[in-house]
Amino acid sequence: RRPSASYHPAAITTLLLSILISLCWASHAALGSRARVASRAVSHRRFLMAEAAAAASPTPDAAGEDTLVQFIILRRDLLKTMEWPVGSVVAQACHASLAVIWENRADASVAAYLSPENIASMHKVTKEVKGEPQLLTLAEKLRAEGVVHKLWVEQPENIPTAIALKPYPRSEVAPLLKKYQLFR
Repeated sequence: RRPSASYHPAAITTLLLSILISLCWASHAALGSRARVASRAVSHRRFLMAEAAAAASPTPDAAGEDTLVQFIILRRDLLKTMEWPVGSVVAQACHASLAVIWENRADASVAAYLSPENIASMHKVTKEVKGEPQLLTLAEKLRAEGVVHKLWVEQPENIPTAIALKPYPRSEVAPLLKKYQLFR
């Protein structure tokens, strides 16, 4: 039997607000004018390049610590083939992320990831797979490797849409996800 843990309400509120802000930004960018989106394109590309470099590097950070990272994997075909709105796809990532965090709230890595000291500097890396078969194959691979994750299945349609790993030190899981591209 696991001991019950209490979580600081401010930490949970901050987590939910950061996800909401991310959703709003993604929706705003998707619905905004072409000029506004184009003006952000250069800075967004720089951000993606930095994220790619960080995702590829499983080495410790400057302080000598292995950064806690939450990896999220989404299906690319939801946008391209099935023509889901961007906001709906972003929501799938949020569902999976929150579900795995909640299901593992007593885990030491999750507690550290959500701690007041770290809440404003959470690290997430979002990658993509082509479609449902690749998502299910990855879920099986993660299960076989003992990596704690959540395969989000959208209901009532029963469509697997995303996988979110619980926060792990980058070096423990980055090699398993190395072959997957960043979600763009």
